[in-house]
Amino acid sequence: MPLAAKNPISTVMSLTASPAPDPRRPEPIPLTVLTGFLGAGKTTLLNRLLRDPALADTVVIVNEFGEIGLDHLLIETIDEDMVLLGAGCLCCTVRGDLIATLEDLLRKRDNGRIKPFRRVVIETTGLADPAPILHALIYHPYLVLRYRLQAVVTVVDAVTGAASLDAHPEAVRQAAVADRIVLTKADLADDTAGIRARLAALNPAAPILPPDAPAEDLLGGLFGLDGKGADVRAWLGDEALAHEHHHHNDVNRHDASIQAVCLTSAAPVPRPAFEMFMDLLRSGHGPKLLRLKGLVALADDPEHPIVVHGVQHVFHAPLTLPAWPDPDHTSRLVLILRDLDPAFVQRLWDAFLGRPRVDAPDAAALTNNPLAIPGG
Repeated sequence: MPLAAKNPISTVMSLTASPAPDPRRPEPIPLTVLTGFLGAGKTTLLNRLLRDPALADTVVIVNEFGEIGLDHLLIETIDEDMVLLGAGCLCCTVRGDLIATLEDLLRKRDNGRIKPFRRVVIETTGLADPAPILHALIYHPYLVLRYRLQAVVTVVDAVTGAASLDAHPEAVRQAAVADRIVLTKADLADDTAGIRARLAALNPAAPILPPDAPAEDLLGGLFGLDGKGADVRAWLGDEALAHEHHHHNDVNRHDASIQAVCLTSAAPVPRPAFEMFMDLLRSGHGPKLLRLKGLVALADDPEHPIVVHGVQHVFHAPLTLPAWPDPDHTSRLVLILRDLDPAFVQRLWDAFLGRPRVDAPDAAALTNNPLAIPGG
């Protein structure tokens, strides 16, 4: 069964028929989403990053100029929506439609109205749920060819972060979907152990970094600027890959709806079984898959692992790596789930891999009726 979209607005590329590279098409432009709750320190972090030479020729997209303190960096107004920053970066606004803004940037870049840029950073509002932004970046048939989602970076305030997670579901989602978490204001907090433990329970695959970490450590990730394969193991998170996490959600009751699970297989995975597992999980529980990231060895080509990367029911076209990034050839999938039992997902994975368990679901029966999956 091909990994095909059930939702007509989705573009889910088949693992069996990934598009061949087109030498006439430019390499996708790496794109990072910078998010975090109100007052977490996104503005301060972004200002520091824009002074780093590594971010030269970067486009920064914000909702409103007034929300970010870039005034001291402004040099030249290009048009009513765009300004040139001192570090060789460009800043533009989103006035309603992110897709239109990203397409407009490409048009101006392609026809020479603006200097070619090497990277895009989208800075969200503090109250943003990042899922719609990620959907726009993944399912749009043109944007997915021209941009490549590189990382979601979430800024969390060490002083007020726990209170934000308690009171605001958006803050929980921002932390849950992150590829990296930046913990700010740690010097002002009496103790950061509690917030670190809570963030690790919400998202064990995301490393927690200090705000003074190098720009490439914060904004780099799966897809390098030079076209080389990145450290996929670090992208997935060493801790999450070392052990299968079984969370009891005793860190805080407000986090109980969001849990993580790491699925592994030491043996290469049969392609039909993997495609059926992904298709069934997505069609039956797509809205509950906040993030899915994985490195998988398929049985018909185990020396060239594929990287899968998705949000809810939409996924990037799988990327085939030229080689494994490290000696560990274990297939691993890290899933961040909302209102879905990780133990059920584990049992479903075991069933498709032929690992019989007493409580494993009947894969054939579930395939015939995916919406009747237990544990949903």
